[in-house]
Amino acid sequence: MLTVSLLAVTGFRHARGQQQVISVKDVLSLVQSQQPQLAGYKEQANAAGVNVKIAKNTMMPEVTAGYQAGYATYNNITGMSYPGLILPISGPPSSGNVYDPVPGTALGAMVKWNPLTFGQRQAAVEKAAAEYQLANSFYNDALFRQQYMAIATYLNAVYLQQLIESYKANITRTRVGLEQSLVYAAEGLRPGIDTTQFQAALAQAETELLNAQGQYYRELTELSRIAAIPGSPDNIRLSDTLLATPLPLVKTDTVKITDHPLFRYYEAKKGVSEAALKEVQRLWRPRLDIWANAYARGSGVGADGTIDKANGWSLTRKNYGAGIQVSFPILQFTQVNLQRKQQQATVKAATAEMEQVTLNLQKQQDIAQFNYRQSLLIARQSTVQSQAARYAYDGLTLSYQSGLIDFTRLIQGQYDLLKAETNEAGALLQAWRALLEISIANGNLEEFTGSIK
Repeated sequence: MLTVSLLAVTGFRHARGQQQVISVKDVLSLVQSQQPQLAGYKEQANAAGVNVKIAKNTMMPEVTAGYQAGYATYNNITGMSYPGLILPISGPPSSGNVYDPVPGTALGAMVKWNPLTFGQRQAAVEKAAAEYQLANSFYNDALFRQQYMAIATYLNAVYLQQLIESYKANITRTRVGLEQSLVYAAEGLRPGIDTTQFQAALAQAETELLNAQGQYYRELTELSRIAAIPGSPDNIRLSDTLLATPLPLVKTDTVKITDHPLFRYYEAKKGVSEAALKEVQRLWRPRLDIWANAYARGSGVGADGTIDKANGWSLTRKNYGAGIQVSFPILQFTQVNLQRKQQQATVKAATAEMEQVTLNLQKQQDIAQFNYRQSLLIARQSTVQSQAARYAYDGLTLSYQSGLIDFTRLIQGQYDLLKAETNEAGALLQAWRALLEISIANGNLEEFTGSIK
């Protein structure tokens, strides 16, 4: 038998014909380690983390080296080059237009450095860091929601598993009644119609079992999808029979909303807006550039104006230069001011979203606590009802065997017992769901998993 442990989830594999024993904690680990969608979100967060390094890397000088060779008209061959690498020089060397092509070459290196950005680089780094925090918060919130869905599906499957056991017990009771009715009918103690009615009741009981088994299979399929469990759902066995576990008492202490994954996501979203505002505010600042250039060039035009194409392929002239440039976006004030107002509105919107999320989570906590208390009361009453229905059915069975009651009274008692059993399972399920809702409202699934014994 293959057992899944928290230490082995990354190496989880399915072998045909073997059962996969899955607990709630196993499901949570499988969701985190194997779900493709969450893996994609994690990689997006990693990519956002690289952006922080990219923003910091702008402090490093930029050095570009290259070689050029080409043909151009005699008029400008001494000064024509591809822009960006070779700084232009004056020309042309001829007094008139000469359109004959002449070769020219150049080899150079350009250095550009922005050591001082007056806070612009720091703003870009802070924005990249905020976006990285947002990506991580989004992943954590998505993981939290997927794990919640997995637990909820697990609970539904456990509930259906309990229903299947109740339906099987009901089929057994019906078959016993059918066999007794055949004996009683043969001895003339009961009418033959009882046998027919028991047969109809047995068919109905088996139909209900088949429906429950179909729903159970669908829940296991959904669980295997959410948790990325390989293999067929037929080979999954649930190890945590929560509906048979005594319900724990939940503390009603106030939990910090700020620890909730959803709150942290919106907090990070606001942080990105604030960082973007700071970046916009620093756009209207000067910029200092330091440049240096060194290159060698060759021209097919001599100093006296004669053409010597052989010299065009050799690097006969060497040049270098360096300098600084301070630039200031004088006419961008209006544009920057509009962008600043836009980002300020975005920050206010993010603040309002955080306030709404805080209110929603607070109310969700209140409702979850109330529903849990109510669910405990209902679960206790359903247990009493189930026990009473079981005692009543046992008494009705003896009365039927003694000829004191007819089939209708017995089958009604049997139906009441089945209904009481399913109601008890449903009430226990609702109690565990209410406990799960408390964990969701508090943003801590360990409150739920820690209650499983």
